[in-house]
Amino acid sequence: MAIETISRRNMYLCAALLLVLVSANLVQSQFAEKLIQNPCVSKTNCHECIQAKSCAWCMHPDFGDKPRCFQPSLSPLTGGCPEEYTYDPDNIEILNETRQLTRGGSAAAISGGSGQSIAGGYSSSSQSESYNRKDYSQESWDRQTQQSANYNSKKSGHHVEYGSFEEGKIVQIYPQRVSLKLRINQEHRLNIQYSQAQDYPVDLYYLMDLSKSMEDDKKSLSRLGKDLSAAMQNITSNFRLGFGSFVDKVLMPYVSTVPKNLEEPCAGCARPYGFRHAMSLSMDTRSFTEKVKDAAVSGNLDAPEGGFDAMMQAVVCRQHIGWREQARRLLVFSTDAGFHYAGDGKLGGVIAPNDGECHMNTNGDYTHSSILDYPSISQINLKVKENAINVIFAVTSTQTTVYEKLSKHIEGSSSATLSDDSSNVVDLVKEQYSKISSSVEMKDTASNAIKVTYYSSCLGGGAPVATSKCDGLRVGDVVSFQAEIVVTECPQDESQWKQTFNIYPVGINESLTVDLEMLCGCPCEKEKNEVYNRDKCKGHGQYKCGICECDSNHFGRNCECSIVDVHSESERDRGCRPDNTTLTDCSGKGQCVCGVCECDKRNNPEEIISGKYCECDNFSCERDQGLLCGGPDHGTCECGHCECKPGWKGADCTCRNSTDTCMPPNGGEICSGHGECVCGACKCQETSEGRYSGKFCEKCPTCSGRCHEFKECVQCQMYKTGPMGDNPELCAKNCTLFVPKGVEVLNVNEEEGDHLCIFYDENDCRFEFVYNDSDLENIKVAAKEKLECPTEIFILGIVMGVIASIVLIGLAFLFLWKILTTIHDRREFAKFEKERRSAKWDTGENPIYKQATSTFKNPTYNGGR
Repeated sequence: MAIETISRRNMYLCAALLLVLVSANLVQSQFAEKLIQNPCVSKTNCHECIQAKSCAWCMHPDFGDKPRCFQPSLSPLTGGCPEEYTYDPDNIEILNETRQLTRGGSAAAISGGSGQSIAGGYSSSSQSESYNRKDYSQESWDRQTQQSANYNSKKSGHHVEYGSFEEGKIVQIYPQRVSLKLRINQEHRLNIQYSQAQDYPVDLYYLMDLSKSMEDDKKSLSRLGKDLSAAMQNITSNFRLGFGSFVDKVLMPYVSTVPKNLEEPCAGCARPYGFRHAMSLSMDTRSFTEKVKDAAVSGNLDAPEGGFDAMMQAVVCRQHIGWREQARRLLVFSTDAGFHYAGDGKLGGVIAPNDGECHMNTNGDYTHSSILDYPSISQINLKVKENAINVIFAVTSTQTTVYEKLSKHIEGSSSATLSDDSSNVVDLVKEQYSKISSSVEMKDTASNAIKVTYYSSCLGGGAPVATSKCDGLRVGDVVSFQAEIVVTECPQDESQWKQTFNIYPVGINESLTVDLEMLCGCPCEKEKNEVYNRDKCKGHGQYKCGICECDSNHFGRNCECSIVDVHSESERDRGCRPDNTTLTDCSGKGQCVCGVCECDKRNNPEEIISGKYCECDNFSCERDQGLLCGGPDHGTCECGHCECKPGWKGADCTCRNSTDTCMPPNGGEICSGHGECVCGACKCQETSEGRYSGKFCEKCPTCSGRCHEFKECVQCQMYKTGPMGDNPELCAKNCTLFVPKGVEVLNVNEEEGDHLCIFYDENDCRFEFVYNDSDLENIKVAAKEKLECPTEIFILGIVMGVIASIVLIGLAFLFLWKILTTIHDRREFAKFEKERRSAKWDTGENPIYKQATSTFKNPTYNGGR
């Protein structure tokens, strides 16, 4: 008995030990699985680590085998890293130049002209988290700007005050210079304000086509020059006006080069020319009128003109034209014909491309007309952006379509229709200037490695939406924008990790300069420590950020392995497997060399296997239509699973992370409360009554609603029919929710919640009613006043009538047959009588009659024998 008890105890003990071992193995496998799913663990050095989203690097010298690149949210799982050894840089914004907006600006400025860092050090600051939080409401913009200024003043010891207006300097955008330090794929929103200054200077240069067909337009312009100046001075007192003209290149086939035609290409015409600057920008209206009047028209052969040559010179020759540094610059381009562009110069033997430089002599003539080709549309657009000029194409109605398309490719340009003699030029310029000045559009010069998205609510309230343009502005209105700046990739050239770009309102020669430093590397990687190099790295590598970067002949955690060394299989396995339960070295995707995994190389250089145990890759994620993680705009493949970018979710990052597209336009629940929002679209549910449908699951053709519930009450109250129709007391007792209203025609408004019900009663009479129970305490029911009953049908009468009709028709047919046969018989008898009377002989006297003869033969007669 004792032996049996001991055996039983040993059996229980073995079972308990086995359970403990299984649990330990399960915990280890779960730990290894979490490490594999974590995209940070595949990063083997500091700069790769911080370039991954939400990853931090541990620089602790004795961190063991735990992954140094980790997610702070999973730090308990990875063993944790002391804060002083953690490098987890956060986005930093420093306001360097903050002058107040002129006339209506409301930006706070810091005395001294520079701000201080909001967050610094190796670990994130609480102040930085507060400043960079995703609070996109209108109220938060001003609050964040003020908090930023107050915080900077506390750290620098400066006093915070509103910026003062610098004499002679107009400020329409706030702030003016900002320094940013941003991590890759981590969004940062920068607050920007714009306000149009009152009485802002305006420079208007009138560039006119002076071919023969524009002669009457020139006369009108010379008469209206004073009116144009007066109209613009009503808008701003600081207005200047200039004038220039163009024809075309003095080359065949554009212009006739016959000597006689060169002197006078047409009757009363002057010598042809490319571009001629006649008057620099000035407030002298009389001089403008005289210059326009004295300008002589000329002629050319082909229909298009050399307007692009003239436009390029009018834009880039800033000193000759007299463009002011701070002014709204308008270039009015007036013509009645098309334009030559890059490549057309080959027709005249000009092959040198346009260089985009100023080539104007002291007389105002374009000197390289016959040397350089016409500029391209992209060149014109580039120079217009660089010089902040708004181009107004004032063209005749026959050319409006062409120049409307052209204006879409030139930033800040617009197109308007000019009358045949340019008599409406004053109204045209006023109208176009009003459109230009009443809107603002933000643009930027960021490189391909930087993505800038703009948000604003313009002058309205509510949360900002994605837009870079606001309309309907007046002088003094302050418009707030948020520029969401994201570093999408780290350039391979480290010199490009610091970039400067501008954010500017189109057509305004002011901008916000952004000095951006991409946090793509770690400062500790540039430090040198010979002691650690000798001790930690065995003299075979450089100690950087807590790890050894070995030379080409050694490898291992401390560069302890040499390429020529061969270690035992057991030692190699321990370094190439994440835990004791794994039987495959380097996850089957690499070779174990000296206890370190060397991952396999793929044929495609963009496909990379990485990780300490080669457990990660960037090519085995979910795909959508052949695109990895839905494409680069949706997400990236990190360690075998998709890391979705903001706004997307799902295994392949193809689902929109928003339910806005599932909300009914008139408000209400998501998918009208009859479905769920899946990937930005409503997936409607199916009930016992029927299936809901529609974009927002708002329709259910087979659902009865409360029609059956109200049916009998409508019958008894309205028509005195139905189960309670003959019992008024029962009807009054059971039907207390509503009293139907009788109408001749039912009006159904589904948008207000009306429901139409149609039934047939026991007498096959149709009745209809509409109910609205949106207000449960006041249910409204309207029903047709009269039942639609079918008319009575006398079946016996119909049957007897059909029988009588058949009998009558039969008798009629018999009577008709009798009449027809009688007529036929009488006709035959009459015919017989007529033939009988006309006979000439009797039967016996018939000449063809022959008497019948009889022949007898005796069979026994033998011919007389």
